[in-house]
Amino acid sequence: MHQYLAVTSNGLENLLVDELTKLGISDPKPVQAGVKFKATNEQIYRCCLWSRLASRFVRVLSEFTCQDDMDLYLSATAINWVNHFDSSKKLVVDFNGTNREIRNSQYGAMKVKDAIVDSFTKKNLPRPSISKDHADLRIHVRLHRDKALLGIDMVGGGLHQRGYRPASGRAPLRETLASAIVQRCGWDGSQPLLDPMCGSGTLLIEAAMIAANMAPGVKRESWGFESLEDFEPELWSEIKSEANVQARRGVKKVDCKFYGFDNDEKVLKTARDNARRAGVESLIEFNFGDAAQVKRPEGFEAGVIVSNPPYGERLGTHPGLIALYTAFGAQLKSQFGGCKASIFSSSDELLSCLRMRADKQFKLNNGALPCHQKNYSISERAQVEGGGSQQESLVAPDFSNRLKKNIGKIGKWARKEGLDCYRIYDADLPEYNVAIDVYNDHLVIQEYAAPKNIPEEKAKRRLTDIIRASIQVTGTDANKVVLKVREKQKGRSQYQKLSQGQETMTVQEYGVSLIVNLHDYLDTGLFLDHKLTRRRLGEMAQGKDFLNLFAYTGSGTVHAACGGAKSTTTVDMSNTYLDWAKENMQLNGQVGRQHRYEQADCLQWLSNAKGQYDLIFIDPPTFSNSKRMEQTFDVQRDHIQLMENLQRILRESGTIVFSNNKRHFKMDFEALDKLGLEAKNISSQTLPLDFGRNKHIHNCWIITHKS
Repeated sequence: MHQYLAVTSNGLENLLVDELTKLGISDPKPVQAGVKFKATNEQIYRCCLWSRLASRFVRVLSEFTCQDDMDLYLSATAINWVNHFDSSKKLVVDFNGTNREIRNSQYGAMKVKDAIVDSFTKKNLPRPSISKDHADLRIHVRLHRDKALLGIDMVGGGLHQRGYRPASGRAPLRETLASAIVQRCGWDGSQPLLDPMCGSGTLLIEAAMIAANMAPGVKRESWGFESLEDFEPELWSEIKSEANVQARRGVKKVDCKFYGFDNDEKVLKTARDNARRAGVESLIEFNFGDAAQVKRPEGFEAGVIVSNPPYGERLGTHPGLIALYTAFGAQLKSQFGGCKASIFSSSDELLSCLRMRADKQFKLNNGALPCHQKNYSISERAQVEGGGSQQESLVAPDFSNRLKKNIGKIGKWARKEGLDCYRIYDADLPEYNVAIDVYNDHLVIQEYAAPKNIPEEKAKRRLTDIIRASIQVTGTDANKVVLKVREKQKGRSQYQKLSQGQETMTVQEYGVSLIVNLHDYLDTGLFLDHKLTRRRLGEMAQGKDFLNLFAYTGSGTVHAACGGAKSTTTVDMSNTYLDWAKENMQLNGQVGRQHRYEQADCLQWLSNAKGQYDLIFIDPPTFSNSKRMEQTFDVQRDHIQLMENLQRILRESGTIVFSNNKRHFKMDFEALDKLGLEAKNISSQTLPLDFGRNKHIHNCWIITHKS
């Protein structure tokens, strides 16, 4: 008998103990991410072939205190490796973990490899060769702080590699984890089983193999233990033959049905191919279908729905997923009364969108990602009522009602004004701390950073509710809802790129066409609170030489040009945004030498500017410490220096439209007077209806030479 460690995922230890007990192992003991036990050769062969939950079985040769590389080397040398395999075998060392002295797993693996090779050469035997890709045997080392375990992997590759799935489709689920989900989903092997988002079919294939009592390792071609000195080929051949016969007979005896649906034909083909390779294709019916519209198959009485819907790494609050889970939950309640459902996801917020109360839940990991599996009983009543999204009660009623009210008022105004984009909500209710903007048929939801006293889970749940409610109230397609997190910004942080999608759309604003990008940047290319200011620029620009500083995407220039400006000069530090400004101008037919574009730090450009202008629009950042600027800029501290430079290039009858977003900005009238300038506050006249709640961040001034 040898000592063994069965390796598994965190959270599956007790399930693995039960499985090993059924396989004839006496007194298996759970440890973190594994189970320890003693077994004969016959028992370990059966475990390797039949375990659905273990990822590997390691024959433990030594457990020792390991504080440094010398402890590791000496302990590995103390093992009589010659007794376990001969030098013709190719090896690889899998080293997991580090400690204070052994900080690199590759270094640890090298020390163990040296110890094994040295133990052969000291006995004047040929040294075994090392092969990462074609090893006969894998040496397994586990190091945690000063405790080390050293042994031989009895399997070779991971046991999740059953041999039926060369390609996995979207978001692959390991076969061992899939088997655990099936075993915990409330299915006893007799009821029909349905996966409405089956992907490459792993959950259903594992379930079908359980129903057929088919050994999960039956298709595997090679095993680590076949290279050991104590390998018993006849015993192994007998165990394998027995499993092969059982697999053929078992499939014929299965009388429960398995149904898989997916909305991707390519992935369904992969699922069918996988089922064929696993030998269970006759048991599973795969069909094209949408989880949000899945219907109960005929004869699916008291069946079980099991599913691993998409959840992604950073997609816990992705609008499309929120809509999917919401619609899926409604469909389960309307179609599957009297059935059970078990859903596996990394996101508790997404699971909450199902709007069902779990009878039981389990925590387990998918790789390093902590996940939840929740089991539900769907009441018969839900099916009778028809559930459906039409009759769903309002999500977050306070927020939903406020949003409806705003849309009624602001939407009507926007249509009358000829606006495709406008704000319909701006943190009206403190607990729902977002801004929501309409861009044609899209919604952009910007989450303001939650206060530190709000727990992260609560903030996530609230955001999920906001997205669900926004989709429900506006009827917007979930794939046209864009989510952004807006934190306190410094400098010109709207220039930070978020993605590379480059999806743009054209919107109308007071008769002008403008390009926006809802995905790639924190801002969209259009500051919506300036729409009335831009219209005013268009009204003032007729026959004028126009200058736009800190121009961003040049929307102010477009309005001025369309308003009949004689010439325009557009200055910004970013080439990306200047190119965008040129595209905006071309879209409106504004091309020619009279339109100039300058890529420069506006403050430096101003200090050297030579031309004269009739109309100047300047909308500087509140604060900037950009690396491309020579010094920091603070609009409160530095606005008079700005005016000093502007006064020099402003014609006698000219006008400066000066705007900024600093809360409680105070104009220095005394210093302005010394420059021979006067200012008139037009903030209230340029604050649009949809930004009426945010008066403090909108400052707009008309500045002229003193009369």
